[in-house]
Amino acid sequence: MFWGAFLAATILPGASELMLIGLIAEGIADPWLLVLVAGTGNTLGSVVNWFCGRFMLRYQERRWFPVKPKQLEAATRFFNRYGVWTLLFAWSPLGGDALTVIAGTLRVPLLPFVVLVAIGKFARYVVVAGATLAWPGL
Repeated sequence: MFWGAFLAATILPGASELMLIGLIAEGIADPWLLVLVAGTGNTLGSVVNWFCGRFMLRYQERRWFPVKPKQLEAATRFFNRYGVWTLLFAWSPLGGDALTVIAGTLRVPLLPFVVLVAIGKFARYVVVAGATLAWPGL
């Protein structure tokens, strides 16, 4: 779960929520432990993106770079308009990764970055886990 969530936040498109749902449905581990592991992995993956923005933006045209140039432009506009609070939406599949790269580019301090990103990402996993547990038949 950790690596699935970590990679979903960085270079690989992934659906860590689906992995979480499957693991909860199978009773593999305590659901709230899975939320903790997924949230931690996904947040640390975003920290990798922050470092990419902070130190590796010159490689943005490379295939391995976690965010495409168009996404960077859109995320920059959004970030500049709404500020650091946009990091609460870093969990979003549409532009969330780009926001984390932009935060690094704009030199958002790492501690506030981690706190805001973690709040959003953990909240998403709590909602997914809660909905999975409440779903009849799982």
